[in-house]
Amino acid sequence: MNTIASLKIGQKGIISEESLDIIPLKLLEMGCLPGAEISLIQIAPLKDPLYICVNGSHLAIRKETASKIKITNDNCINE
Repeated sequence: MNTIASLKIGQKGIISEESLDIIPLKLLEMGCLPGAEISLIQIAPLKDPLYICVNGSHLAIRKETASKIKITNDNCINE
């Protein structure tokens, strides 16, 4: 199964239900909920953090956190 960190710029995916226990509370409050569409907008020059869009909100998250949040494989699409 893919994670947010495995996305390439412009790709989208859906946060999986399995990730609910892994996602930090702060990100849950900002809309990173299971079932939410997520897209990777930009990657910092040193590969950390990742700049993502979730439900219209733009967030920067650490690659360590992004590598733990699973997204559904079949919903990863290119824009």
